Amino acid sequence: MTAPRPLAPPRVDFASRDYWAGTIKMGLSKFFILRVLHDGPMHGYEVARAVEHTTGGCCSPTEGTIYPVLREFEAGGFVTATEEVVQGRQRRVYALTDAGRAAFRVALRAWMDATAALQDTGRAFAAADRAKTAKGCC
Repeated sequence: MTAPRPLAPPRVDFASRDYWAGTIKMGLSKFFILRVLHDGPMHGYEVARAVEHTTGGCCSPTEGTIYPVLREFEAGGFVTATEEVVQGRQRRVYALTDAGRAAFRVALRAWMDATAALQDTGRAFAAADRAKTAKGCC
């Protein structure tokens, strides 16, 4: 009798735009949560809507994304949470601490560096593609 073969890990489709969009959105969600809280205190639903508005819909975090990140930021001392009544409902309102504002500034610089590298890569790729086309190649 032969042993059952182990299941292969799920195959990632690196050629899928959905894969890359999801990967990017996961990283950007934390950044944009800090970004919108930089404007002032908000409860979780407001944070989600503000991120969606700020990103023009590029990032639309769900409650399943927002609240674990807010708890992580709170545990790390980057946000505080207070219980308040908002529009007649008890809500946890989150506010950046000084450490949270500092983290946002660091994150902004890191994302700006990454963005510049992406733009440089895009320009170089486009230039190489134009050169190939001009030579009649490929």
